[in-house]
Amino acid sequence: MNSKFKIFVNFAFLLNLIFILSASPGQKENQDLDEKVKKFLKSMKHRWYDMNIPESDGKVLYDIIIKNGYKKVLEVGTSTGHSTIWIAWALSKTGGKLITIEINEMRYKRALENFKEAGLQDYIDARLADAHKLVPELKGPFDFIFIDADKNWYKNYLKLLLPKLEKNGCFTAHNVLNRYMYGIKDFLDYLKDLPYMETTIVRSSRSGISVSYKKYNK
Repeated sequence: MNSKFKIFVNFAFLLNLIFILSASPGQKENQDLDEKVKKFLKSMKHRWYDMNIPESDGKVLYDIIIKNGYKKVLEVGTSTGHSTIWIAWALSKTGGKLITIEINEMRYKRALENFKEAGLQDYIDARLADAHKLVPELKGPFDFIFIDADKNWYKNYLKLLLPKLEKNGCFTAHNVLNRYMYGIKDFLDYLKDLPYMETTIVRSSRSGISVSYKKYNK
């Protein structure tokens, strides 16, 4: 090994050492959490049942939160926590937290186990409750809302939560490509007639997600 190559190798090693030593504890924690979440999601890739969203839809929710820096999130319909994990993972980067509501005790308990295994439990306020009763009691405000619950109540959730959604906030709903599913058409038609909501349908899966931004407060 010639002297010039030795100098180059030593310099590269020194730069790498400086980078490692200069990394803040917070950066190291974030990297560790990312690896833990990725490992968990990989292990669960083909094991999400009980009406959970597909991975492609989880990535949509994640990207929206990261892009807009959302921090105050509500999810109605936890199931066993696949969508919640994608949302909470994004919130671990924006510094936020979410409330998620599930009515089924068995799914709720399984979700809690999943949150802990993924390392995201500190970003999640999981509640076992009837959303019909709890949602009206929530004070908000929220800057991001995701609905994946009883479709015939989508329109009601929208009406209850729009006053609690901040300007430039985002209201999202799952399974909207099936307009023949009871409640979906009424929900989309009502949403379309709101001049202060700008809506697009994301076809990231066969289910689809409506993504509606609140342009101004009514």
